[in-house]
Amino acid sequence: MADGARVHSVLFVCNFNAVRSPTAEALARHYFGRSTYVQSAGVRRGETDPFMIAALEEIGIDASRHKCRTLEELEEWEGLNFDLIVTLTPEAHHAALELTRTIAAEVEYWPTPDPTLATGSRSQRLEAYRDTRDFLSERIRKRLK
Repeated sequence: MADGARVHSVLFVCNFNAVRSPTAEALARHYFGRSTYVQSAGVRRGETDPFMIAALEEIGIDASRHKCRTLEELEEWEGLNFDLIVTLTPEAHHAALELTRTIAAEVEYWPTPDPTLATGSRSQRLEAYRDTRDFLSERIRKRLK
């Protein structure tokens, strides 16, 4: 896909589809509505993270119904027909490059810090999730505009 070419469908991938990729999915849907088809998945199955939901709620996005899913499940349910696959972790990037042996999609790696590693009080931990949310928000608005 040429630079500046419009992205019609994007898949965000991280390790567990619990924090980073669902945050990116929710943000992209919020900003681009129905103009861009958006999904997310993980290399492995995780559990929805309440801090992720809280960080998105702060900016008016409801992610409470997110269900973690793997790349394998997404492929079984609807296939992997995406213009762009954005990977947020090294493991996800490796998995996406393996996928592109059989599907034609551009893959971009956006190294994204893992907020689950934050320690301290609830507010200190939530701040790490806000940082991840804001980082992804900026990247998504620039890339998918």
